[in-house]
Amino acid sequence: MAKSGKSSASRIAVWGILLLLVAGLAGFGSGGLGGNIQTVGSVGDTPITVQEYQRGLQQELDFETRRRQQPVSMQTALQEGLDIRVRERLAASTALTEEARVMSLSVGDAEVLRQLQQVPAFQGPSGAFDRDAYEFALERSSLRPADFEDDLRKTAARELLQQAVTGGLTLNKSYAETLYGYLGQRRSFRWAELNADLLASPNAAPTDAQLQAFYDENGTQFETPEVRKISYAWLTPDMLVDDITPNEDELLALYEERSGEFNQPERRIVERLGFADTDAATAAKAAIDAGETSYDDLVTERGLTLEDVDQGEVSRDDLDGPIADAVFALTEPGITDPVETSLGPALYRVNAVLEAQETSFEEVRDDLVAEAAEDQARRAVLDKLTEVEDLLAGGATLEELGTDTELEFGQINFSDDEHEGIAGYDNFREEALLLREGDFPEARELSDGGIFAARLDEVVPPALPPLADIRDDVAAAWDAAETKRRLSELGESLKAQLDAGTAMEALGLVGRTETDRGRTEFIEGTPPALLVTAFDLEKASDTALIPTDDGAILVELLDISAADLSADEAQNFLTQLSQQGSAGLAADVFELYGQAVQARHGLSLDQVAINAVNASMR
Repeated sequence: MAKSGKSSASRIAVWGILLLLVAGLAGFGSGGLGGNIQTVGSVGDTPITVQEYQRGLQQELDFETRRRQQPVSMQTALQEGLDIRVRERLAASTALTEEARVMSLSVGDAEVLRQLQQVPAFQGPSGAFDRDAYEFALERSSLRPADFEDDLRKTAARELLQQAVTGGLTLNKSYAETLYGYLGQRRSFRWAELNADLLASPNAAPTDAQLQAFYDENGTQFETPEVRKISYAWLTPDMLVDDITPNEDELLALYEERSGEFNQPERRIVERLGFADTDAATAAKAAIDAGETSYDDLVTERGLTLEDVDQGEVSRDDLDGPIADAVFALTEPGITDPVETSLGPALYRVNAVLEAQETSFEEVRDDLVAEAAEDQARRAVLDKLTEVEDLLAGGATLEELGTDTELEFGQINFSDDEHEGIAGYDNFREEALLLREGDFPEARELSDGGIFAARLDEVVPPALPPLADIRDDVAAAWDAAETKRRLSELGESLKAQLDAGTAMEALGLVGRTETDRGRTEFIEGTPPALLVTAFDLEKASDTALIPTDDGAILVELLDISAADLSADEAQNFLTQLSQQGSAGLAADVFELYGQAVQARHGLSLDQVAINAVNASMR
């Protein structure tokens, strides 16, 4: 592997892989599953170890927990097939490891050491690789250096194999240019709205025969919705909260529990950018002070983003002494002088100064009363859930719940248009659509902590009222349709004259000109079809008539401007698209290669071992 010319981004990617590997290995030692099962399968002669499978499962569970923002159990993972996804991923990586082994592809000790030396977590106070820090980090994860370095060596070999397969794969330049040429093209056009004011006379009153014909042809738009007549009993926290008065001890306990919210020390919102040595940090600060560069530029030059250096909101107690002194010495946004940290010298940028906040109990007492009462009301309602379930199981009716318990009985004619009262809860709406006549009511929860039970009494299907009952509605709909028909005819006539060279204004139209519009722009007060149609026209002077809900729009194309491929915006787009496209192409090729390798070496799995690991993760 090359030892020079690597970008900062590449180095950081290596650090990230190593740190994730250490973190992922946490909790999984080298003892296997009870010391009896060592592997769950193999590709060729390369095993898929129990530790690898356990680690993969745990990483998948952690990822899904963060993504869903709620714990994901092993039982859920098995139901959703997440374990299969882990095994497929392991099989793919193991196949590549086996291929590298067969090819005798590996990296030497010097390369392994070089990569270890670049990981900040393995560095001492001087910024150099520290063997004690390295061994301590692995010991906390129940790992031996030899095992970790073997994993690192295999990973490096797979990366070499990937580079050999996908190196040099780049997207054809014409693809990016063609796409930008399409997206970056701009057009100028004129358009005019055709509305009822352009008609020579109002619509004549419809005859009885016309209304009857329109009613017969468009009856579905006048149908009443399906109505589900539902009886229900419900109880919500709001029904109880007015009768609840929290005592003073409860309020004081709640205040103490949330003291970190009400009383906060002085804080700073900071970013941290580390450097290899003090000279580099000092030179960077001098360049910033001289206006030769900026903090943002230094971050970008290192291959980082602002998210990478963000330290968030910190108090003095969150930082070590010298760092805290430097950061809190700034009373307004700015950049500190170089500060020594456990990972080497760094520059801290203070983006905001947050003053200390102290809120007394008396100031928030009313809010705490409301919060405590609402919490007690929610708990009181949920405490009723089991009681309601037992009563329903014993044959109690909803009406009896309304008289014998704190639940309130009600009835509703439920449809898609009904959103008042209990119909405003999504939980109830979902249940209302699932109910069937004859079903026994079951206790359910509402999104605000309430409970309810419901019974379907009757389904009233959609119905078309007699014409005599909705004559005014039908007449209004006929008038709108007639106006649209007449405007469409007028539009075709005006379009023909526009095609013959007559200007819009000469046709009595109020035209608007749009200059150099892009196809992804938005023109206020117009339907999306206007821009779409303008970009569908083939050449200047072409016209089109666009139907709208209440009329039409006449559009005339004036000019087509080709995308400027030499513009900075275009060059940035082409560069990014080429990089993304090339990466996608390489990923597709490598995936196909991996599938072929796996098929060639053969995959075998030990279902008994897999089941044992799955059971140990529950």
